[in-house]
Amino acid sequence: MAPKRVMLAVFFVIYSLKFFPAKSETWVKGGYWYSRSALPGLRINSALYTHLHCAFADVNSTSYELYLSESDEKKFSSFTDTVKQKNPSVVTLLSIGGGDANYSTFSSMMSNSSFRKSFIDSSIRTARLYGFQGLELGWASAKSSSDDMYNMGVLFEEWRATIKLETGNSSHAQLILTAAVRFQPGLDSRSFPVEAMERYLDWVTVQAFDYYTPQRYNFTSAHAALYDPTSNVSTDYGISAWISRGLSANKMVLGLPFYGYAWTLANPAENGIGAPATGPALRTGGAISYKEIRDYVLEYGANVKYNATHVVNYCTVGSTWISQEGNNDGRNKRPLSAIVLSTSAAAILLLGCFLIYYFWIRKLKSQANEGSKKRINDPSAAGDFNSNAPNLITYNFYDIEAATDRFSFENKLGQGGYGPVYKALLPNGQEVAVKKLSKTSTQGYEEFRNEVMLTAKLQHVNLVRLLGFCTDREEQMLIYEYMPNKSLDYYLFDPIRRCILDWRKRVHIIEGITQGLLYLQEYSRLTIIHRDLKASNILLDEDMKPKISDFGMARIFAKDELEVNTERVVGTYGYIPPEYVKRGIYSTKSDVYSFEVLLLQIISGNRVSLFYGLEENLSLLDYAYELWKDGKGTDFMDPSLDDMNSSCKLIKCLQIALLCVQENPNDRPSMLEVFSMLKNETFEVMSPKKPAFSIQADGDKETIFTFNDTTISEVSGR
Repeated sequence: MAPKRVMLAVFFVIYSLKFFPAKSETWVKGGYWYSRSALPGLRINSALYTHLHCAFADVNSTSYELYLSESDEKKFSSFTDTVKQKNPSVVTLLSIGGGDANYSTFSSMMSNSSFRKSFIDSSIRTARLYGFQGLELGWASAKSSSDDMYNMGVLFEEWRATIKLETGNSSHAQLILTAAVRFQPGLDSRSFPVEAMERYLDWVTVQAFDYYTPQRYNFTSAHAALYDPTSNVSTDYGISAWISRGLSANKMVLGLPFYGYAWTLANPAENGIGAPATGPALRTGGAISYKEIRDYVLEYGANVKYNATHVVNYCTVGSTWISQEGNNDGRNKRPLSAIVLSTSAAAILLLGCFLIYYFWIRKLKSQANEGSKKRINDPSAAGDFNSNAPNLITYNFYDIEAATDRFSFENKLGQGGYGPVYKALLPNGQEVAVKKLSKTSTQGYEEFRNEVMLTAKLQHVNLVRLLGFCTDREEQMLIYEYMPNKSLDYYLFDPIRRCILDWRKRVHIIEGITQGLLYLQEYSRLTIIHRDLKASNILLDEDMKPKISDFGMARIFAKDELEVNTERVVGTYGYIPPEYVKRGIYSTKSDVYSFEVLLLQIISGNRVSLFYGLEENLSLLDYAYELWKDGKGTDFMDPSLDDMNSSCKLIKCLQIALLCVQENPNDRPSMLEVFSMLKNETFEVMSPKKPAFSIQADGDKETIFTFNDTTISEVSGR
């Protein structure tokens, strides 16, 4: 999401792309100028750029026309002439929205055709009046759980058509049309309207920054990590995710920051990445420009350190911890001036780091894929699967291709981190679901093999049944029983479809998931840790019976094992417990934690990736806890739910869920205890402590659990 406080050039954006009007390939080297910054437009060194964005225009909440305040209008009206004095070839764009954009105004504008027309006409009129050569939509607060994304796609289509019409009726060159988006496409296939973006926009600026900020996280981190081997929260993963969703690489412009963040350390002795922190330092919000970082380091003689994994420089002065993205030039012991020389030098260093790491990771993934292909093409591979899973059917590629009508778009059910899922009709009339590994997926043979070998051994009514697999023609496809009612998130996070799930149905779903987890942890001959339990992995059959799916990340425990340590953290942001993130330790209590996050979503209809409360600064867990603590637990519930005629009460479910998301895994109940609490009306439920990753620690705690060098995955896309 776009920061609310932006320096001279928030981004140095550069990527190969093809312009929409001219269809010729060129490069974009651009920056953003924020009208509220202290830097006058005259001081912008426009010779450094090919494109400059003037940010941000707003939308009038009554007329839905483009709106500029009186002070902004004076600055915006002269912006193009001012920057072209130093570089006549620079292209200027008017950016609309930004981090301070009013969500309800933008949502209302997009939902109504006449409002959209007012907005589009006024945006083109304003661009022509002040000499801007392009327009950008930067609506960071759009919500994928509503109709916002669909309406955004309609807006892009109508906007492009109007721009073409206006150009045809005038002597002007066609306006550029772009959008700024988050570093990943979203939680599910209903997120950003990729097809419309691909078709109607000249390019898309991927905001590769602010992954972690001191206002929202109580640990230090790289806010714009180019790469992270343990997490999906990185620029490398974000680019792959956009491409896998269908956005062409030549449509993407990479947005990198020209600022860092300052944290206040909880303990100055702990000062690495992931160290406990109490909030921002030096500035409100902690954002600090590169020039300020350089001056600060020179003034205090700070020792700058370099983390090669995240590609970040950081330094500590007392309890102040400062990070900025950069590279290591072999002079770590010298002041930051040796690394941050100027705006242009920083941009070049950032670009060099990114390209080196990006193509290095691509090479590693290519080598891994080649290894997978060799294993898949080994004739013994299918035989190995069959010998260990004799009940599975081995399908050939041509049968699956025919059953999916050549993997047609009409048969596509969705898209995850593994790849697309298709509905297929077999020759015997049986409907199945086919999950096909994408060529750009970060997953591969190990996840494929794990799911085949593991799922075949599990038999339970609340687990999705794997029917077979296909390894023909270097493919890795999994064939499942077909779930006609899609996944739980399809209903929970949609304002209309969620009404289908009354409290009786939701209780039925909660009980089914509980039974499935009990089987995995207690009653099967193996103890299974799923490690990626979330709403999109709960599928619903024709009777809305829930079934747990996607065992590619699952692991087997011996019955006498309590916990296991791993260096590779997998899963999805918001569902992963702190001990797994911090130390790589997972156990049955990990799935208990994930299940109860899911329970909070079921009773509220809220996403775990958003922020809540009056100031929108609370995680879903914090929000639930604060309302429960204040005796306002009913405010957390989905208002459409009524538990009057149910023995399973909403408030009790809230309290049970909060018990299971406590920081210390020893404080969490087992799944067997959770089941007893849910089913037994007289079972006494204890009072929970503050949830994990809470902004503030409990007063009686001696230790605040935080992240270490491992970070949780923002979006797994699975």
